[in-house]
Amino acid sequence: MEVTTKDHAELAENFNRDEDRVDWHDETLWWVRQKRDKMVHQLPEWEELREAASAIKNNVLGNLHNYLQQFEANARANGITVHWAADAEEHNQIIHRLLNEHKVTRMVKSKSMLTEECGLNEYLHEQGIEVIDSDLGERIVQLAKEPPSHIVLPCIHKKKEEIGELFHQYLGTPLDVSDPQVLTEAARGHLREIFITRKAALTGVNFAIAETGEFVVCTNEGNADMGAHLADIHIASMGIEKLIPEKKHLGIFLRLLTRSATGQPITTYSSHFKTPRKGQQMHIVLVDNGRTVQLGREDFRNSLKCIRCGACMNTCPVYRRSGGHSYHNAVAGPIGSILAPNLDMEKYKDLPFASTLCGSCTNVCPVKIDIHDQLYKWRQVLVKKGLVPTGKTIGMKVMGATLSSPTIYRLAGKIGRWTLKHAPFAVNNNFNPWYKQRDMPEPPEQSFSEWYKENRIKK
Repeated sequence: MEVTTKDHAELAENFNRDEDRVDWHDETLWWVRQKRDKMVHQLPEWEELREAASAIKNNVLGNLHNYLQQFEANARANGITVHWAADAEEHNQIIHRLLNEHKVTRMVKSKSMLTEECGLNEYLHEQGIEVIDSDLGERIVQLAKEPPSHIVLPCIHKKKEEIGELFHQYLGTPLDVSDPQVLTEAARGHLREIFITRKAALTGVNFAIAETGEFVVCTNEGNADMGAHLADIHIASMGIEKLIPEKKHLGIFLRLLTRSATGQPITTYSSHFKTPRKGQQMHIVLVDNGRTVQLGREDFRNSLKCIRCGACMNTCPVYRRSGGHSYHNAVAGPIGSILAPNLDMEKYKDLPFASTLCGSCTNVCPVKIDIHDQLYKWRQVLVKKGLVPTGKTIGMKVMGATLSSPTIYRLAGKIGRWTLKHAPFAVNNNFNPWYKQRDMPEPPEQSFSEWYKENRIKK
C-alpha cells in the first residue's frame, strides 16, 4: 500500500477534485446517519443505554489491570492460549510465529482494525505469507491495494463501476459488469474456496468478557464464523480496551453498536467464541500499542471507550467531504484524529485540526466520548509542543493581538471591508486557502457594532 507524507489538507484536496464522488460520498454517509437517527428515536431508553455503556467503560478503564488478569485466567481455563503484545511489532511477530509453528503460508482474515493499525497484512506478505481479507469491503480495497477508508464501510469511497473493473481483473467477471448482485455472487464463489482451504483464520474482537473469558465478533456477512469454524487454528487480535466486566453487560453494547453504525437493530451475526472445538487451537493476542499511554493521559483516556461503530465518521462534515484516506491513518474521522496523535504526535499532528469542532461527533457517540473537546485539547497540546506550521502560529498570534484590542479590531474590520470592496484581488487568489473552496462574501456597508450603535441610539 502507498505510504504518504502528505497531510490531511493536501489529501482532502485530491479527493475534492472529483466533485461527483464527493457529493455521493457525503450523501451516502448522511443517509446512514439518518438511518441511525430513525432507529435511535424508536428507543425511548436510548440515552439511558448510552449512559450505562459509558459508565461500564469508565469502570473498565479504571480497573483495566484487574479485568485483564481476570479475562486471561478465564480464557486459559476455557482452553484458549493467551498472548501479550506490547506494540504492533510484537503483535505481528506472535502471529507469524504461530503460523510458522503450524506450517501455514496462507491465512484468511475477517475485518480487524487492530491488524490494520499494526500493519499485519504487509508484515506477513514480506514474510511470504498470503493473507486474504474475507469481509467483502476489505477484500475490495485489498484488491485495489488500498487501506480501508471507513472502519465499518471499508470501500465506501469506491463506485460500483470501479469495483466491477477490479473483479474483472482479479476474479474474472465479465467486462463492464457492475451489478452489485452479480459482483456479490462472484465474491461469494471466490471466498468460498478460500474458507475451505485455509488452515488458519484470524478475526478481530468486538467485545471480550472478563467474567467468562469469551470474546464476541460482530459481522453482517458471517465471514468470521466461516473462517474460524473451518480452520485448524483460530487467532483473535484484540486491543486491551475491548473488555467488558460481565456477560450481562453485553446486551447494552450490542443494542448500541449497530444502531449507531448502520441503523440496524442488531448485527446479523454476533458470534461468541469461548472454547476451541476438538482438534482446534484458539489463540488470542492482547495488544497494548500505545493504549496504556492514552490511559495515562487524563484529557484523552475517554477515547479508549470507543466501540468502533463509525457513527462519528458518518456525521462529520469534514470526513464526509474529505474521504477516509485523507486521514492517512488506520482509523479515520474524528475518533481517529484523537487516537492517532497518541501513537505518533509528529506524524499525525495535522489530524486534530481536521475538524469544525461542531460537536456532532460527540452527540452521536454511543458511549459518550467527548470527541470534539478532545480534538480541541489535542490542538492545545500540539501548539505548546511547537508542532503546528509556522504560518499558523504567526497567524494565531496576529489574531490574538487583534481580538484583544478593540481599537485594532475596529481598524482591521474597516481595512477588510475596504479591501473586499475596492481591491478584491488581494484576497480572491490562491494564496488565500479560504478562497480555494469558497466565494468570498460581499463586503457589508458597516460593521455589526456600528449598526448596533446606530440602532440603539435611535431607540
